[in-house]
Amino acid sequence: MTAKIVALALGALIAGAMPALADDTFFAEQKPTEYLARDRLLGANVHDKDGKIIGDIEDLVVDSDNKIVGVIIGVGGLLGVGEKKVAVSLPSLGIESAGGKVNVTMPSATKDTLTAAPAYKRANPPIGWLQRAADKSDEIRDKSGPAYEKAKEAAKEAYESAKEAAGPVLEKAKEEAREALDKAKDATHPSDPPKAN
Repeated sequence: MTAKIVALALGALIAGAMPALADDTFFAEQKPTEYLARDRLLGANVHDKDGKIIGDIEDLVVDSDNKIVGVIIGVGGLLGVGEKKVAVSLPSLGIESAGGKVNVTMPSATKDTLTAAPAYKRANPPIGWLQRAADKSDEIRDKSGPAYEKAKEAAKEAYESAKEAAGPVLEKAKEEAREALDKAKDATHPSDPPKAN
């Protein structure tokens, strides 16, 4: 009986120490009415009212309340070179999802309208690929935690062991190389020159 009370008290203590999370913190699955921006919206072509492609969605504009307020549309250029980035408010777009595809339209615009629009000016410079690589490295190290440290220690031990085992072999190889060099010198420069008859 006492063990049960102690176990219940310990369980209550552990549960009280854990941070409480709201029921809506995690999503278990995607709803049929939802789609992921990376899968269908980012990179999607934007069409005018006649169905002609006038640009493509490059990024999302998110406000300080973490609400999507617009998109960045890439206009002109070839394969991203010389492309102009234009910000467009979300309500100016028509976004429909049908048959697993997203159709984005901007009925009020043409390619000329977007080309004439002012280029989007960022408040902060974009994060470069080098910084992204460093961030990814930190992420991998953080996720691996103790396993990373254990592997690093094992690699260090293996290196030291290999270095220690190679020591005598390396010294023997050096000695054999010296002997071979001495023999080669002796063969090319005999110590007693041949006598003439």
